[in-house]
Amino acid sequence: MNVLIAEDTATTRLALTAHLKKWGFSVTGVEDGLKAFDILKSAEEAQLVLLDWEMPEMNGPEVCLRLRTLPDVASHYIILLTGRTDVEDVVTGLQAGANDYVHKPFVPAELRARVEVGSRMLQLEATLANRVDELEKSLAEIKQLSGLLPMCAGCKKIRTDTGYWSEVEEYMMGHSDLTFSHGLCPECIVKYYPDYADKINKK
Repeated sequence: MNVLIAEDTATTRLALTAHLKKWGFSVTGVEDGLKAFDILKSAEEAQLVLLDWEMPEMNGPEVCLRLRTLPDVASHYIILLTGRTDVEDVVTGLQAGANDYVHKPFVPAELRARVEVGSRMLQLEATLANRVDELEKSLAEIKQLSGLLPMCAGCKKIRTDTGYWSEVEEYMMGHSDLTFSHGLCPECIVKYYPDYADKINKK
């Protein structure tokens, strides 16, 4: 998973990068909030983000606020880095859209724990999104099965979307979780196996 670090102090940015790479993350580093915002607003996949509070061009809470108000932007997990400890500042950052806080100077063990929480949250969201996609596809197939099916009046085959004529069993198993067990109804027993039908009737 990639982590975007937005930190204007080079030494802090390098220290964060070194720790994250040691923990198995890939890292992109920028030195101001505007560059971070430009990357995040166009990212196709959600990212884990470490945002410094005080930065040139655009501060951390402003980046959060602008991202959260944009439609169709990936749901990034944002951790604010700040030396501020007042409750009012914490509330301001969270209300702007941050998911968590790490106080500076950061403690590596705490940073790792919070980053791993964010990573798990993003993975969970990705899993849920995949499940939703699967459910939507299943619903689409159910709707397709509940619609009008073109069937041959003679052989009873079904015409597929590609124009191919398929056996009913083959079509149904390809568009649902159905499996078929085969038997004979009383009428077909009489039609195809009259001797066997006579023996049953005599009993």
